Amino acid sequence: MRAAAQYSENAARYADLRDERARLSARISRLRLATFLPAAACLVWLLSRGFTPLLTAVMAVLFLAFGALVAWHARVEERLAWYEALRLVNVRGVARVRRDWPSLPSADAPPGIDLSGHPYALDLDVFGRASLYQWLGPGATAQGAQELARWLLSPADRTEIEARQQATEELAPASHWREQFAAHGVLAGEARQARMDLFLEWAEGANPLGPRASLIRAAVLAITGSIWLLIALHAAGAITTAQWLIPVLAGMILSYALAGRVTRAFDRAGGGQLALRAYAGLFEHAALTPASSPRLAEIRERLSADGMVAALCMRRLNRILGYGDLRRGAAIFHFPIQALTLWDFHVFFALEKWRRSAGGRVRIWLHALASLDALALVAALRHDNPGWCTPQISEAHLVEAVALGHPLIPDHNRVANDVSVGPPGTLLLVTGSNMSGKSTLLRTIGLNTVLAQAGAAVCAERFSMPQVDLQSSIRVQDSLELGLSYFMAALARLKGVVDAAEHEREGRVLLYLLDEILQGTNSAERGIAVRAVARHLIEAGAIGAMTTHDLNLAGEEPLSTAARLVHFTEIVDGNGVMRFDYQLRPGLASSRNALRLMQMIGIEL
Repeated sequence: MRAAAQYSENAARYADLRDERARLSARISRLRLATFLPAAACLVWLLSRGFTPLLTAVMAVLFLAFGALVAWHARVEERLAWYEALRLVNVRGVARVRRDWPSLPSADAPPGIDLSGHPYALDLDVFGRASLYQWLGPGATAQGAQELARWLLSPADRTEIEARQQATEELAPASHWREQFAAHGVLAGEARQARMDLFLEWAEGANPLGPRASLIRAAVLAITGSIWLLIALHAAGAITTAQWLIPVLAGMILSYALAGRVTRAFDRAGGGQLALRAYAGLFEHAALTPASSPRLAEIRERLSADGMVAALCMRRLNRILGYGDLRRGAAIFHFPIQALTLWDFHVFFALEKWRRSAGGRVRIWLHALASLDALALVAALRHDNPGWCTPQISEAHLVEAVALGHPLIPDHNRVANDVSVGPPGTLLLVTGSNMSGKSTLLRTIGLNTVLAQAGAAVCAERFSMPQVDLQSSIRVQDSLELGLSYFMAALARLKGVVDAAEHEREGRVLLYLLDEILQGTNSAERGIAVRAVARHLIEAGAIGAMTTHDLNLAGEEPLSTAARLVHFTEIVDGNGVMRFDYQLRPGLASSRNALRLMQMIGIEL
């Protein structure tokens, strides 16, 4: 629990810093009021009674002080928000270590990810409350969260796993870097994907002015030059009439004719920019990423390829769009400035120059940031659990684990077991009484397999496995919508497992986890069906584990030859109190407890 203590200490320290800034912010607010009201009063007096040098100077000093206080207040508020973000990151760290699920953000599957028909996501609680995804997250970015989801749902190959492992080992001790990266993500939490999509559409699109863009640019420059040349000549007395109004009129006509296209470009670039402005801190912090491992070096390269540094480019875009805010932020001044300078066109041309040079790279930058985000989440897991191991991906078709535990169970409640699944031609048959831990063992194997193939550490002292395609049948549900009974749903799931075993991908072996299969039918037919399924999986070369209450299955082929028997049991003390130690033992279970459990809840037999 050392990680929890460190997170708690950090959270308390940042809370103190936040509160200090909050008190300072309140004092500055009062000072702002104390300078603005007298300054306004001076202005009213001067306008009504006439200007005097002394009072004018006092008013100027007060307004200058007010402006300085506004700028100072903005910086203080920014630091206040920053410390609050850091505090929240550490509060979530405590919750993550303690598996305090209500204190962690909800974690449904990200939009666009369909879990129906997935081979293990629903069985293993990959998403939802008290899930693997909730425990690992939240991501600093929406794209990073989606990247992590893809890692958990799609096993990587050995090369990719090892690249992620190296990056994770480098990021795990960089606690301060990960803390700040996550805090920037908290501040960017308001960035909506819809705005990002609009921005990407603009950044990767064509010039809204079409093939006449160069001609329009030349016309704008000619009109602007003419306006100021004629104004200068008029002011110098070289011409006696306001001929500069002619190009002003031409500029207004051009502005009106192209207003729709220019405004649309501003809205798309600016809408996304509101999101990317929040991401600016993430891009700048990403540039400080440790980069000894090949994967992290590759990510930093993608963020600064060909001299196009993501953080600098986004800062330049923010500056250009800041100029464009004149249309909304100072509308009273916009019309005369636009009439005399064609301001919007010049901002538009600057945006177009940025889009041509950097727009095509934005998606690459976002993908790189997403990869870094997912790696940071996996690295936090490694940091918070120093006793866990980095899994080895081996050639042998055998899953071997020493002290394997369920990653989502708190340390003080978790019971670890040595587990071996495989080689092909065998299966692990788990028996035991109700509530003894059979289903939890299957989920333990499955979740650690998912973590291993995502490139993460696993909850074990030692863990090795081949590259596998994971299939499970643990939590089968009927469906009124599809008109599917429980038994038919179980059959459909089993067919998916068997089909996957008979069509293994090259270089991978099927790992199956089957919990009390076909329990919705009579014992005689279930026994025949279970033996048939086991025969198919064994002959296909798959490896896996199966649980059952039917102890007779172990004595019949093919299980009598192929099954390696292990079991859980309950312990009854001298007072008749039943408890479970969740320790895996060799051999077949020798006890049953269904009737005793019924008596414990008050059902008389």
